[in-house]
Amino acid sequence: MARIFYSPTYVGSGYAFDTTRKAKGIADSLAASPIQGIELLEPPSLTREQVAQVHDADYIRAVEMGLPRGLAESQGFPWDAELWPMVLASNGGAVAAGLAALEHGVAGSLSSGLHHARRERGAGFCTFNGLVIAAREALTAGAQSVLILDLDAHCGGGTRSMILDDPRIWQVDVAVNSYDSYESSDHAWLEIVRHGADYLPAVDRRLNALDRLGHRFDLCLYNAGMDPYEDCPTGGMAGITRDVLSRRERIVFEWCQGRRLPIAFVLAGGYEGPRLDEAGLIDLHRLTLSSAAEASRVRQCV
Repeated sequence: MARIFYSPTYVGSGYAFDTTRKAKGIADSLAASPIQGIELLEPPSLTREQVAQVHDADYIRAVEMGLPRGLAESQGFPWDAELWPMVLASNGGAVAAGLAALEHGVAGSLSSGLHHARRERGAGFCTFNGLVIAAREALTAGAQSVLILDLDAHCGGGTRSMILDDPRIWQVDVAVNSYDSYESSDHAWLEIVRHGADYLPAVDRRLNALDRLGHRFDLCLYNAGMDPYEDCPTGGMAGITRDVLSRRERIVFEWCQGRRLPIAFVLAGGYEGPRLDEAGLIDLHRLTLSSAAEASRVRQCV
């Protein structure tokens, strides 16, 4: 059984757009049309101390209190009093998923809005960087090395800025848009794909490169973006179809399964537009959930 974390508090902010609302639509879809092997659970919210492991105290205070307003809204949308409990809950889901994966092999959270956030501010609709918080919590729980696999359409420059001095956390980032780009280093690799036909080969290439290094990871935190989809208005690339993204999910989960590597996913980009309605967007994110459920079933049978 794949443990998937969600709380209604994930969508508590007054600002309504995909990052602050789609988790509820996906949770509702699971209630209406369950995926066998998925167990939906409510995570504990983060504590202030957990957030303070990776974020600056002045920034944390601004997110909680709304002042200074420019810092409180540095992720890109208006502040209200529900932002603070929302991001504690949604990033708590990322942590809960990581810890559940360490114990059970496969887990996830319907969290969104993570990888652009910096230590001292938000960016790109990301308030706190739950990927880095979850990685640090996994290390505290006994993991020796954590891989952050980022397949959002955009680059995870916020994550990169926060793991610069921690060689225990690696990052592999395959993007289709140069927003938030950064220079690769010995434990953070970025590849920006320019043509849809090159997308899956790039994912394969980066995973195979990890195999050649022979480095052992104890957890993969997977930032599962659906915004590379060709009809997504923000980040979409021609030729990256639903079938391509379905194959991508199988590649990722099977790669982890083949190495007995625990995997915890969070939702990343994916946005409604003229050619992608809410039902279509939810269907794309359910690809990740279906692959997680299948990977959990396979793991239990091995």
